[in-house]
Amino acid sequence: MHQLRLFITLGETLHFGRAAASLFITQSALSQQVRGLEKRLGVQLFERTNRVVELTEAGRMLLPEARAAVEAMVQLRRTAGSQVRRLSSRLIVGTIGAEAAMPHTRAVLRALQDEGHPHVTVEMITLRVYQFAAALMQKEVDVVFLRPPVPEGIELHHLVTEPRVACLPADEPLAGLPEITLAQLAGFPVVDWPAPVPRVWWDFWAVDPRPDGSPVRYGPVVTDMETLLHAVAHGEAMCFLPAAARDLFPRPGIRYVDVTDLPSSTSALAWLADRRDEPAITAIRHAAQAAARRPGGQ
Repeated sequence: MHQLRLFITLGETLHFGRAAASLFITQSALSQQVRGLEKRLGVQLFERTNRVVELTEAGRMLLPEARAAVEAMVQLRRTAGSQVRRLSSRLIVGTIGAEAAMPHTRAVLRALQDEGHPHVTVEMITLRVYQFAAALMQKEVDVVFLRPPVPEGIELHHLVTEPRVACLPADEPLAGLPEITLAQLAGFPVVDWPAPVPRVWWDFWAVDPRPDGSPVRYGPVVTDMETLLHAVAHGEAMCFLPAAARDLFPRPGIRYVDVTDLPSSTSALAWLADRRDEPAITAIRHAAQAAARRPGGQ
């Protein structure tokens, strides 16, 4: 598999120097490994001259097969890891933004231990916003604490509800008001997220379209909370966040303002629908229900 990965990289770059640099190995080591693969397969994969590297006909035919083989091995490892977690009751929990620090998250994890599941070992992973759907689909995590909505195929247990607020540059006149409306924010650019973010999620958080049907104008693309807050503080765009952001993300140059006609948001525990009955996922689902029944809920 290591040699196949080297073959794929060289086949895509057709340059020993660039391929070796991207793989963090020397050109001589790369050349030696490629020759070893050619000997193992019994075919010549590359035509080499002093100036040019080209795929042979056999190399061109085998390159897509090599990609498929490597992807199949990656999937095999993912599936094996998922089975190990299922059989050993190891639970990998993803969190988005500040969800790991929220009281409802801690309450669910406490209930997981208190409700007769001390055997479940929990590993926490912090995910970027745009990773949560892929991380669930690819079984890199078992469950995620997040803010809906989510794409089809993902189930939710809603934990708490809270208002959303507008996050504005501090020097924006609207930032000095006690409350505003969505209509007053018409035309303000909203920070955007990379393409992997499920559009159903971002349409909700950008309030796109607005109640009057007008589309949102997007500003710079951000990848995490710090780049988001930086973009807002520098007047490049605004965004909508849960009201808890006031306490969790105070920053110079930004203000949080109540929006009277902005629908609330919820926090939720999410998992793949077709994995809901796996023992560890069942345990944390039941823990979320138990946490809600306790005095004061989450």
